[in-house]
Amino acid sequence: MTTSTRGAAKVPAVLVLEDGRTFRGRAYGAVGVTFGEAVFSTGMTGYQETLTDPSYHRQVVVMTAPHVGNTGVNDEDPESTRIWVAGYVVRDPARVPSNWRSRRSLDDELRHQGVVGISGIDTRALTRHLRERGAMRVGIFSGNALPDEGTMLAEVRQAPEMKGADLSAEVATKEAYVVPAIGEKKFTVAAVDLGIKGMTPHRMAERGIEVHVLPATATVEDVYAVNPDGVFFSNGPGDPATADHAVSVMRGVLERRTPLFGICFGNQILGRALGFGTYKLKYGHRGINQPVQDRTTGKVEVTAHNHGFAVDAPLDKVSDTPYGRAEVSHVCLNDNVVEGLQLLDQPAFSVQYHPEAAAGPHDAAYLFDRFTSLMSSVPMEGQRA
Repeated sequence: MTTSTRGAAKVPAVLVLEDGRTFRGRAYGAVGVTFGEAVFSTGMTGYQETLTDPSYHRQVVVMTAPHVGNTGVNDEDPESTRIWVAGYVVRDPARVPSNWRSRRSLDDELRHQGVVGISGIDTRALTRHLRERGAMRVGIFSGNALPDEGTMLAEVRQAPEMKGADLSAEVATKEAYVVPAIGEKKFTVAAVDLGIKGMTPHRMAERGIEVHVLPATATVEDVYAVNPDGVFFSNGPGDPATADHAVSVMRGVLERRTPLFGICFGNQILGRALGFGTYKLKYGHRGINQPVQDRTTGKVEVTAHNHGFAVDAPLDKVSDTPYGRAEVSHVCLNDNVVEGLQLLDQPAFSVQYHPEAAAGPHDAAYLFDRFTSLMSSVPMEGQRA
């Protein structure tokens, strides 16, 4: 529930966590009430890409960088057609944006899209609290007639949790569409949209790939109707334990031995398809400065992340699966969380992070080249069988 009101910076606002911790500040963006899962992002740049990432659906994002909104909002950088975050928390918003591409202020954009936020709070203290206690439900309340804290806390505790949430179909495209190859067309890829970011098919198009983006409800028959050389499973929000349909479709692709690439949610789907479990991280990985090691090369990459769940696969051995041997290909150097999987007996791999990284860094861009190499190395009849 929101009210679009100018002068929101003078309106009181309160952030209430489900454990009772409360922060008082000023309204930022729309005035009203919102609920979601409180998470923090460590990125110092790229707030526009964060806001429009469908993977943040039903999450209230706390920015650890103190100054947000300095470059305003432009029409080139969104990763989707709208802002997906449930709420936005910043310490010191820019008073006046300054950038040659800026078309409007971040405050105005949040207000226009009805996104309730709060500013002027100690985001460092809030981040430390979430690191110690873990991601949890939160509410932001703003307006001149705020409820008492007991009422606000009760409402927060009634909000749905992220664990068990099935959200991909809520953010994915309803109709299939095509992103044409840039230059000479070399391959056709069927991309299952579980919450895809706009830059992902663009990165593939740059490599001569015609991308057919399909709804999350697409069947195996829908995937192969486009005669793909490869299949891609995108990022997306929610609990992978609920994604039985996507797991079934991926198993159909694995049975046909078609080159396969998954990122973020797609990595978790591959994990489940191979027989591994998934689990919820205490506070997740979000931001553009996460160190990951590619164990196949030993290279360490600085990478962009947005995930609150992870794959439970052994780091120290090769695993036998119904589709051949599999191993953990990438690992987070901060906490040893699985950041990638690959099959050793057929052309399939995935990573937990975002190699398209529109806001940077671009250390992992080679993964799209790895995908094209897989498609080049598999005989055409094997890919489309």
